[in-house]
Amino acid sequence: MSPATRLLVLDASIGVKWFKPESGREAALQLLHEAAAGEIAIAVPTHFVHEVLSVVRRYFAHEDIIPAWETLQDAGVSVVPLTDEVVREAARQCGLLGCSFYDALAPACAALLGATLVSADAHAHGEYPDVQLIAQ
Repeated sequence: MSPATRLLVLDASIGVKWFKPESGREAALQLLHEAAAGEIAIAVPTHFVHEVLSVVRRYFAHEDIIPAWETLQDAGVSVVPLTDEVVREAARQCGLLGCSFYDALAPACAALLGATLVSADAHAHGEYPDVQLIAQ
């Protein structure tokens, strides 16, 4: 990632759109393509991977999990581990946004990385100061 590359933190609601046809899919896929081309950088909280791959299994077949995982890797998606710092910031975001801890993980990562949050969950993330909402 070059210093000028824009960093985005994605909520799992965006990653699900990469594999499941639903509203906002084109915008979500555009982010994936931009990341694969090196135009943007994408970071995600750890649970993003679990949730997205579970959706792949639920809507497709277990054989599709590995190609989906490879799609994430090919796009250079960076997984932010659950650390003490992330937990503490997520707890703070729970208070600020009034959302669950689970929903606070992506905003916590965005805050810690100084990145824009991208989400399709306006209810959980609509009040985050630097959020880009994609249709649900």
